[in-house]
Amino acid sequence: MRLRNATLFVALAVAWGSAFTAIKAGLDYFPPVLFAAFRYDLASLLVLAYAAYATDRWRPRGRDEWLVVAIGGSLLIAAYHAFLFVGELGTTSAAAAIVVSLSPVLTTGFARAFLPDERLTPLGIVGLLVGFVGVVVLTGPEQDALLDTRTISLALVFLAAASFALGSVLTRRIDDELPIETMEAWSMVVGAVLLHAVSLALSESVAEVKWSNEGVLALAYLVVVASAAGFLIYFDLLERLGPIEINLVSYAAPVVAAVTGYLFLEETPTALAAVGFLLILVGFVLLKRDALREAYTRVREPSERGG
Repeated sequence: MRLRNATLFVALAVAWGSAFTAIKAGLDYFPPVLFAAFRYDLASLLVLAYAAYATDRWRPRGRDEWLVVAIGGSLLIAAYHAFLFVGELGTTSAAAAIVVSLSPVLTTGFARAFLPDERLTPLGIVGLLVGFVGVVVLTGPEQDALLDTRTISLALVFLAAASFALGSVLTRRIDDELPIETMEAWSMVVGAVLLHAVSLALSESVAEVKWSNEGVLALAYLVVVASAAGFLIYFDLLERLGPIEINLVSYAAPVVAAVTGYLFLEETPTALAAVGFLLILVGFVLLKRDALREAYTRVREPSERGG
């Protein structure tokens, strides 16, 4: 079982880490927000079909469940991907993945603000600040170029991470019994509709699409591997490992993004990117130290009993 979980964890890290590279590659052929909309037009159908097959609740019922879907569609899908896809126009796939890895840190911060049972300790506050310093170091703006293209792009990716974190917290505030597969599927449907609306507002057009084998391959990879297969693995691991261990995928994904970006797009990670990533990781450890300790204990106990 431990080998199976480890294998699936690596597969999820590869699927979600390489997605940043696929996004960057596809942006040469698609307008950014329309690209994201196409992704979830197709992915929503696959995940919705899976939800109908795997659960006894293939659609939401009642106000609370539709509210969860509305929050998921607007923040977890539409806002996150609109900011991410536009942001990746001006930065590397690895840098984008590193900023997105701040999401678990931001989630903790938002949880302290919106969930009454959550409290931030002094050391937790330090962890939150260290994570933000990591983003500043990664951005590396100079005084005479605070609004250069790369800085603005990374700021948009930061907004993507913040949107995802806020959506994660707000969905937790609502007491509903909707299966997570169904919630994700309908959030993708709602998110796709909103992304098309944003694309129209930005005057993007299907006529701008440069249809090519490379572009279609990037889109297909995002739909099948990163979205459909990635979320199915996520659902499985979430049930087996819990949310803390799953959060660690966020810190494996930038490594995959750096490797695939170098191999396929000739992107070279910078020293500032490495330092920024380490600071964000340290911030996460400081914030989640108790939960990480408990998760480590759970992992160690079966091996100790077996020995």
